[in-house]
Amino acid sequence: MTVYMVERNLKGISMEDLAGAQRAAIATAADMSANGERIAYIRSTFAPEDGRCMCLFESNDIEQVRRLNDKAGLPYSQVVEALDLTP
Repeated sequence: MTVYMVERNLKGISMEDLAGAQRAAIATAADMSANGERIAYIRSTFAPEDGRCMCLFESNDIEQVRRLNDKAGLPYSQVVEALDLTP
């Protein structure tokens, strides 16, 4: 599977709403997986100073990642293929 990075601008979001967005991404990925789609939420990184948020998903299809975020009601500026360099 391929890793995709979802870029978001969440400037001004509260920590409570940020946690809710993360829960929505995780739950939607789990729901899609339970229905036979191969997709997984990996993690997010948030920069509160300027509101940038980068979320990583694993999937076979970039459109599937877009669909997950649309279903979860999560805003994004773009989705790109990425390399997860976690040691």
